[in-house]
Amino acid sequence: MKLNLKESTVFISVVKWYVLASLVGLIVGGSVTLFLKALDWSIVFAERYPYYFLALPLVFFLNILITRFAPEAEGHGTDKVISAIHKRSGKIKVMVLPVKLFATIITIMAGGSVGKECPCAQIGGTMGSALSDLLRFDDADRKKIVICGISAGFVAVFGAPIAGSIFAVEVLFIGSILYDVLLPSFIAGITAYQVSSFFGVKYFHHSIEIIPAFSEIYFLEIVLAGVFFGICAIYVIDMAKVFETIAHKITIWKPLKGLIGGALMIGLAFAFSTRYLGLGLDTIEWCLKGNSIEWYAFLVKVIFAAITLSFGGSGGIVTPIFFVGAAGGAFFAQLLGLDIANFASIGMVSLLAATTNTPIAASILCMELFGTQIAPYATVACVISFMVSGHRSIYPSQILAINKTRKAQVEIGKELEALEENYEAGGSRNYILNALQLINKRIRGTGKRGENE
Repeated sequence: MKLNLKESTVFISVVKWYVLASLVGLIVGGSVTLFLKALDWSIVFAERYPYYFLALPLVFFLNILITRFAPEAEGHGTDKVISAIHKRSGKIKVMVLPVKLFATIITIMAGGSVGKECPCAQIGGTMGSALSDLLRFDDADRKKIVICGISAGFVAVFGAPIAGSIFAVEVLFIGSILYDVLLPSFIAGITAYQVSSFFGVKYFHHSIEIIPAFSEIYFLEIVLAGVFFGICAIYVIDMAKVFETIAHKITIWKPLKGLIGGALMIGLAFAFSTRYLGLGLDTIEWCLKGNSIEWYAFLVKVIFAAITLSFGGSGGIVTPIFFVGAAGGAFFAQLLGLDIANFASIGMVSLLAATTNTPIAASILCMELFGTQIAPYATVACVISFMVSGHRSIYPSQILAINKTRKAQVEIGKELEALEENYEAGGSRNYILNALQLINKRIRGTGKRGENE
């Protein structure tokens, strides 16, 4: 059998990206392992001291100073990586890497309410960009290898090879997936997972075994849960914008804002609990085991995370989203007398789908973390919450590829932060949507004016 020219080209391309993606997976998997080990050590060290969170003002102050050397390392930098892919074909400064890793470690060590996934995505993206420079790739290949790096980073931190790989290609565009990057993304992700597992990184998996038998009532409860988590996503995204705007409006030397933010965090920790500081993994597991929690926990965690990321903290937003989803699911279940473990797990993935516009990755993540029995119900909730959240995202650099509804007249092909939504209401005006639109415009407008301080 002879291969024609086109078939030979495809074969060569597969071999090329198998080698490159495997290399990226090896490098990123090893680097993420080192980061996670250092982070674990720092957390253990800090927890020796009961009032470790009193260092938050100093940490935020220091973070703002050092991120001046690499502005892309500010806040939850996954959005900066997405922006780099769209605007600079994945070109990322190498300086971002050490700054982001150091800033995230000291933020989480001091109790900053962030996650560990963002630094891992930036490890992958930055190393992919550096490898592209070394091999002198063109823009198209650079973009592909940076996406492979993001995939490897997400997989290595969460231990979900399929979902992490899909997330890296789904998060870039709302409603579109880059199929030409699927193969290298999977290869890089699976390789990174094997490397990190080999070096002893432990991952959380919690099988949900007790699922109610299908009924019309239970299915309706799932639909209502999807709506609820979509509303929660709006709250998460808008609160992040509100606190970002507040930080911009404070017209003082920027590092001093870190002192203010750290003081706020200390006050909130004493007022509520240290439960809302740091990663919050214990609380997530508590809810997934079917235990009840304070009804307001999911609301308070959002405020802790928003202050951390707006006033000098550095880290990811996905882990706080998991906390809010699990705690929100527990509240929803308690309110309706349902199984807490079921709806905490559904809440985790549904809120991820709605806030990041990745319903496919979130649905697959449910299968990898919680098993296949609950996955069909969680998938329905993921899609509904994704629709309910509208054209919003915790990552404003995402590009809109579809309209979620014909009622929202938005321009396709633009970043979310550049979009203006106009809602049709048929024969009557939709006052609620118009009011939300006006508030969102005011917040964005104020934030942009404040950036020039």
